[in-house]
Amino acid sequence: MIDWKNINEEGLLAPTMAKDFPNLQVVKSEGLFYIGVDGRKYLDFTSGIATENTGHRHPKVITAIKDQVDHLVHGPIGIINYDSIILLAKKLREILPDPLDCFFFGNSGAEAIEGAVKLARHVTRRPYVVSFIGGFHGRTMGALSLTTSKSKYRRNLPVGANMTYQLPYAQLTETPEGLNHDEYWSEHVEKDFERLFNHQVSPDEVAAVILEPVLGEGGYVIPPKAWLQKIREICDRYGILLIFDEVQTGFGRTGGWFAANRFGVTPDIMAIAKGIASGLPLSATVASRELMEQWTIGSHSTTFGGNPVACAAACATIDVLEEEGLVENARILGDYALNKLIHLKEKHSTIGIVRGIGLMLGIEIIHPETREPNGKGLMNILEKCLDKGVIYYLSGNKGEVIRMMPPLNIDKEHLDLGISLLDEAITEYELELSFGGE
Repeated sequence: MIDWKNINEEGLLAPTMAKDFPNLQVVKSEGLFYIGVDGRKYLDFTSGIATENTGHRHPKVITAIKDQVDHLVHGPIGIINYDSIILLAKKLREILPDPLDCFFFGNSGAEAIEGAVKLARHVTRRPYVVSFIGGFHGRTMGALSLTTSKSKYRRNLPVGANMTYQLPYAQLTETPEGLNHDEYWSEHVEKDFERLFNHQVSPDEVAAVILEPVLGEGGYVIPPKAWLQKIREICDRYGILLIFDEVQTGFGRTGGWFAANRFGVTPDIMAIAKGIASGLPLSATVASRELMEQWTIGSHSTTFGGNPVACAAACATIDVLEEEGLVENARILGDYALNKLIHLKEKHSTIGIVRGIGLMLGIEIIHPETREPNGKGLMNILEKCLDKGVIYYLSGNKGEVIRMMPPLNIDKEHLDLGISLLDEAITEYELELSFGGE
């Protein structure tokens, strides 16, 4: 048995990961809960960072994993082939928008992004990629060149090699008073691209535009539908491929199978991961067969990608999401939770903007006097939530946005419980503030 009191003193785990919040020592997970070493149950409103959309250790997923382990554990695709990867591709084809029907499987979201960018550059024979400020696309060097959610991720790393450009992401809070969000941001992004193409890079040298249809790490920011539609139009105008990073938004999280479904905008290439296999490492770069066939055989490959066990878990995950109506549940309970959080905002002066789509909800914590982002206050609130038995996580450039992402099989009772515990935590924090605390 691990002696958790002394483990950090041994220095075995890299602090860059091991010191993250809440660093909770657990022995088991089940359904909506983690179980700590002390036997206490913690309601999980993180889903393993939007990964275990079917809840922890769903029986059908666990059965699929065990069955697959009895037959085949590892299979380097191309050297061998196997049922679970083909079955998964067929299932994905049914839930993805046309014409996204061909798959390169990897292990992580960053790998899916790397594959998407490599594919775009290979097919177009153009060098440059445009991303958006606030986006998070991974920490590998290629993905990091596109990531701008926090400057610390890029510190001391000369990423990009002048091969990427960033434009502003649509922020509804910055829409001038009296103007329509859709009209304003549609015109805004047109001007942004015009300025970029006139002064920095010719459009015929841009391979792809990549974006998160909803910012994840950047603070759960939801853009206007017309903004995404205008970007699609601009890409079509100049023969630029549009890449959606749906690593966090996929597999029902937004109340549609993918955010592309919710916004009615289909990219040329999509990167998917996280919720695909209920916690097992798996991802995919997705495009049409027409695009994928232009990728020279052997120019991109993998040893572990599309692992048979992970693929079996993914097949079961899609089945569970369908059979239990969890995508619809995310939409219905997401709307319900957003309304509750809006009422919570009216009660608390430390809550700024509240936003959400499906069960992807963000609660901004601010200084009540200055209205500035308050990451320190957020951590105080999260610690209080943990003490009460519910786990939330953070996001946003200054760590000021509470990220609320419970499993999609959550019920109203547990959703109410998690929000009520958050309410208690914020109430206690505001009481401390009134007595001069931080």
